[in-house]
Amino acid sequence: MLRAALNRLFGMLVVMALVVTVVFVIVRVTPGDPAAVMLGPDASAEDIEQLREKLGLNGTILEQFANYVAGVLRADFGQSIFLGQPVTQALMDRAEPTFFLTIFSLLIATAIALPVGILSAYWRGSMFDQAATALAMFAASVPSFWLGLLFIQFFAVHLGWFATSGYGGPGTPLFERLHYLVLPAFALGLVSSALITRFTRASMLDVLNDDYVRTARSKGMGEWRVVLKHALKNALIPILTVIGLTAALLISGAVVTETVFGLPGVGNLVVSAVLRRDYPVIQGALLVIAGLYVLVNFGIDMLYLLIDPRVRY
Repeated sequence: MLRAALNRLFGMLVVMALVVTVVFVIVRVTPGDPAAVMLGPDASAEDIEQLREKLGLNGTILEQFANYVAGVLRADFGQSIFLGQPVTQALMDRAEPTFFLTIFSLLIATAIALPVGILSAYWRGSMFDQAATALAMFAASVPSFWLGLLFIQFFAVHLGWFATSGYGGPGTPLFERLHYLVLPAFALGLVSSALITRFTRASMLDVLNDDYVRTARSKGMGEWRVVLKHALKNALIPILTVIGLTAALLISGAVVTETVFGLPGVGNLVVSAVLRRDYPVIQGALLVIAGLYVLVNFGIDMLYLLIDPRVRY
């Protein structure tokens, strides 16, 4: 088990090294002077030279790369051009809405998808199965931002149950802030539940007719105990995989949803940085999102070792 964990950890470090290299190269291959691109056509030569010095673009490529890697290892992603603060601080200030939105969306998606997928597989070919499959296909094709706009129109504007946008003021209690996340979390969670539902159904169908399931039934074990304890446990590997991928995609895919609901999260920060050509913020956000993506997948791999002993061998 330790060897498997070390192998996956080594693979994670290799992936992050590649990500750091790619993010570094992106700015350097930008047509023209990166500093001039960031500041726009109205910038003076003096402003451009100052920014080049600030970004460390005056040294050789190897010097720039060494300084960049050293900064990344210190969690120093540079200084935001427009916010006038370190990129790390800007990301931390915006992390709370994105973190809770991702968690709530994943909980909603899992709470819907697991029971629906299990029941759909158990009642294969029934009206419930056909309806669940059709709804999953429909949910997978619905853009989350469009669903969010419908939620705003109905639940916020028409019924007045929720705010149309925002995340509360600086002194707003955390519980009240979380109230602002209900609509965006459901918009993301409903769309994300479609993929988990389909994978749960397919995985359960693969194991429900296996010999050990028939043996458990022949011993007189309760039907739902057979389904949940024996079948579901052996079907969890692909289900956990898709849940992990969904969590990682939610982290990076909340950009549009946060913009629609006016949430001051990392996604909104990235959109503003792209519009302003604030490359240090874009680079820092890419590294953080990629790092979280890799960590989530590493955590799922570790769960494999705990759930299924066969993976250890």
